[in-house]
Amino acid sequence: MKTRTMKAFTFKRYGKSPDLGFENVDYPSPAADEILVKVYAAGLNPIDNMIPGGMFKPVLHFKLPATLGSDLSGVVIATGSRVTRFTPGDEVFASIFDRGTGSLAEFARVPESLAALKPKNLDHVQAASLPMVSLTSWQAFTERAHLQPGQKVFIPAGSGGIGSFAIQLAKHLGADVATTTSSANEEWVRQLGADEVVDYTKQAFEHVLSGYDIVIGTLRGDSIEKSLNILKPGGKIISLIGPLDVNFARARQLNIFMRMIFGLMSRRILRLSKKRGLDYSFLFVRPDGEQLTRISKLIEAEKIKPVIDKVFPFADTQDALAWLQRGHAKGKVVVKIHQE
Repeated sequence: MKTRTMKAFTFKRYGKSPDLGFENVDYPSPAADEILVKVYAAGLNPIDNMIPGGMFKPVLHFKLPATLGSDLSGVVIATGSRVTRFTPGDEVFASIFDRGTGSLAEFARVPESLAALKPKNLDHVQAASLPMVSLTSWQAFTERAHLQPGQKVFIPAGSGGIGSFAIQLAKHLGADVATTTSSANEEWVRQLGADEVVDYTKQAFEHVLSGYDIVIGTLRGDSIEKSLNILKPGGKIISLIGPLDVNFARARQLNIFMRMIFGLMSRRILRLSKKRGLDYSFLFVRPDGEQLTRISKLIEAEKIKPVIDKVFPFADTQDALAWLQRGHAKGKVVVKIHQE
């Protein structure tokens, strides 16, 4: 009997030559607590370009060749024996990040607990743009920062995928928001909700901003250290890009060697933070269907809107990843896998 297969976008090895491309892989069958989703669209995130390079190899575990991608929107076509929340025909969206499987495929297995019904007012492309950026923003503000109305929040790179969502959520939660962008995007990020906008081509944000309660670290390089200068005592830095810290290593149940490595990586920023009376932590997003359900309600109420930069057909997935890698996307990059 011939094994049924599907098309998926995979990488075969870690490093500078990961051999990215399409493979025919086994058609998935859902486990008892999973749903099988026909993937109509998959949202891309910067980590999709980092994983094949091996940066997260000690933390994220894939069986090679592995399918890339984590965000998806699609239609349930089968359910496992213990699934109670979904039935075939339901339109859902989800993040399957950190599950060892990927969303850049014609079909995907999704644990029931990680999925939510797609917002009724969005199509699949719009819904697929949301899971990672919305969950990251939600967890940063509600779980880590405990954001209160009236607090001042700095979200760099406001026109990017994470920035364009985080600004809207922070404003919904009652914050005063500052961001950085180029002059061409200034009016646009103000429309998203930014109260203060720093044109990074003309000014250094650390020379303009002060008295902030929370910084969301979204930019590599020395931006995290510079952000120390704008926080008031007791302020919080929640970094999405590192350095990774010991608390993260403990949460991942990593061995003592990795805990030592992450401790060394974060030693400088922790020392500088402590010296100024600040709190630094690294946030690794956690897929969560219940949180997506709450986010969906905000979307349906039009409190927050998805921001799409470009949509690529499935056949052009490599071009989509290359476009994202350039770092100039205004919102999210999405791959359309099936026609609606």
